[in-house]
Amino acid sequence: MSYLVLARKWRPRRFAELVGQEHVVRALSNALETGKVHHAFLFTGTRGVGKTTIARIFAKSLNCERGAGAEPCGECGACQDIDAGRYVDLLEIDAASNTGVDDVRELIDNAQYMPARGRTKVYLIDEVHMLSKSAFNALLKTLEEPPSHVKFLLATTDPQKLPVTVLSRCLQFNLRRLELGQIGGQMTRILAAEGIAAEPGAIDLLARAADGSLRDGLSLLDQAIAYTGGQLGEAAVTAMLGTVDRGQVDGLLEALAAGDGAALMQRVEAMASFSPDFGHVLEDLAVALHRIQLEQLVPGASGEALAPALAAVAASQPPELVQLWYQMAVSGRRDLGIAPSPRVGFEMSLLRMLAFRPAGEGGGARPGPVVSTEAPPSRASGSRTAPPMPSFADPPRPEPPRHEPAPPAPAAAPTRSGARLASAEDWLDLVADAGLRGPVRELAAHCAFCAYADGVLSLSLPDSFDHLRSDSLLRQLAAALAPHLGAEPKLRFEAARAAAGETLHDRTQRQRGERQAGAEADFLSDPVVAQLVKQGATLVPDSIRPLDDH
Repeated sequence: MSYLVLARKWRPRRFAELVGQEHVVRALSNALETGKVHHAFLFTGTRGVGKTTIARIFAKSLNCERGAGAEPCGECGACQDIDAGRYVDLLEIDAASNTGVDDVRELIDNAQYMPARGRTKVYLIDEVHMLSKSAFNALLKTLEEPPSHVKFLLATTDPQKLPVTVLSRCLQFNLRRLELGQIGGQMTRILAAEGIAAEPGAIDLLARAADGSLRDGLSLLDQAIAYTGGQLGEAAVTAMLGTVDRGQVDGLLEALAAGDGAALMQRVEAMASFSPDFGHVLEDLAVALHRIQLEQLVPGASGEALAPALAAVAASQPPELVQLWYQMAVSGRRDLGIAPSPRVGFEMSLLRMLAFRPAGEGGGARPGPVVSTEAPPSRASGSRTAPPMPSFADPPRPEPPRHEPAPPAPAAAPTRSGARLASAEDWLDLVADAGLRGPVRELAAHCAFCAYADGVLSLSLPDSFDHLRSDSLLRQLAAALAPHLGAEPKLRFEAARAAAGETLHDRTQRQRGERQAGAEADFLSDPVVAQLVKQGATLVPDSIRPLDDH
């Protein structure tokens, strides 16, 4: 007897057996029970979350020989044939391989005929976004005015590629990615029914590797059963997935918390001997940091006690540093593809965590390569001393000479009222520094400076932005400028004229254009790029962005 893979053997046969997707099941069940069934349904979502499974159960509900309803019997000929994939009135079409208009036209021509066996003829079109434009046009007419005996069930992983004319004629249901607990729970139930022993840690690893897809998770479970000979231990599954065990991730965090660069690199070297997927290691690191942050800020929210190593990190490191490390792990995972090698990208992510700490970090002195203005630099790796490094959150300040007394601190800087607001540049700097937000910033950013004298600030505003000159926004703007000018100015608006100064919006656009032009010039002046252009390569329009363009 041939072996049936777990994903097919344990495919749900009824709505009650589905894992997750309760919002979809409830809507479909209500429609079936009340008899108000729409003629076209669109199921969207990532792979392996149940799109075609729900469509088949829905087809059984419509054609069950014991009566239509939300609970097909699963025993009649129609239910069994649909489960086996041989029901004549359920037409499953893979749009990825049947994309042409001729395929769809044949489908439409057959739709007018009554069902051969059941009550309803059901068309299940999988990956419907793969149909050609002409095929969509051919399908559209039938979707607009379908025969009463026809239902369309469309499934796709990419609904953005569907024409809006199709979307507007379907009831759309978005299937969610499954959570770790849902995938792990289903694996546990299946293994118990199959009589296969498994360690909880092994199931957790497989559920995480499934990445929200139950079908992918069951395929990995099949692979793990074959790899381990039916004894699913955590160590064996770790080796199969190319991941590292939790102890190694904990060790990385311990070295980071201690600021011990040498120990950190030793752990990376030991880890590299197992040829792990460094992207997965960074993901595991981010997961561990998430658990640490939860314990720091919302104790008990994770539902389980932290491992001793993670608990020590949670107790010894400030929450803002844990947040920073998490961001570095996530961004490092994203940048691995452009690193010289995965290991180099992984090491640089860890060294970045070692090098930086938030400004004003509390909790006393901590070891590590980051130095303050009072403390001497500590050892980063080996015996080499790291140069003093100002915190990245504060602008660098010049230091006084080593052997001369520091000059006396200057008197407090005068407010902008002490300095003349005499030019458009002064106005632009004032608007940029005033901390304005929302509509009031839009108002100020589109105003050009005309003059400022005797407490009266004259501005000009283009007619297209005249709607921003509401009394409320003008009061907010005057109040925001008061600390910088010494008193609330009286705002006066003059007719827009060519002689008016540049607005903050204009300056921002100009500077962005200059950065863009500079980036393009730098790119095209690169010798490698110039050689490629000489060989016939063309530049994709709008594909170059300055490094600081956010």
